[in-house]
Amino acid sequence: MRDKEALKQEILDAYEFRHATKQFDPNKKVADDDFQFIMETGRMSPSSFGFEPWRFLVIQDPGLRDKIKNTAWGAYGKLPEASHFVVILARTKLDTQYDSAYLLDHFKNVKNMPEDHISKYLEKIEQFQKVDFDLLNGERPLLDWAGKQTYLALGNMMTAAAQIGVDSCPIEGFDIDKMNALLEEEGLLDDGHFSISVMCAFGYRVNDPAPKTRRSFEDIVKFV
Repeated sequence: MRDKEALKQEILDAYEFRHATKQFDPNKKVADDDFQFIMETGRMSPSSFGFEPWRFLVIQDPGLRDKIKNTAWGAYGKLPEASHFVVILARTKLDTQYDSAYLLDHFKNVKNMPEDHISKYLEKIEQFQKVDFDLLNGERPLLDWAGKQTYLALGNMMTAAAQIGVDSCPIEGFDIDKMNALLEEEGLLDDGHFSISVMCAFGYRVNDPAPKTRRSFEDIVKFV
């Protein structure tokens, strides 16, 4: 068994290493097996109620990369230099509302829940969406809630990348409507079942970052 203290330090070292890389080396590519590993950590990430309300688009087509570069201002300096570029989609209300066909199929055929368990679970989700978090008033609340789940996967992918020496940069610099229009035009939103949430570039840095700064542990963590 690995020494726990050494493992803890290795993980903290990865957090120290990780930064929002602004310039990637276009001549260095992430190995296929390394990128597969990074994406697997996203796939295996937790989500509220186990919805898995995401899809990860790995943008490989040069033409589409160019369109994204010219549509999303935050991607302009990352494409085409980044080795890999991922657009993370969130499922919309069509799939995440308690009575959707997606959830029924997901719990029955992916989670393999018994029929009586599914009905009770969906009742609990209905209560959560209608009362606890008030998510059914309009289209945006459920989409924003699903977007929160995608950030769990995003964080895991960036941390996993850092642990194997791969750089990353999360990207929110885009007009949501314009990016959705582009992705819809490319047939990537499944007729309104998905919307863009966030993007992330992966590759290898050109320059070392400035020393990392954070507020003190005592300021951030409160034991009450």
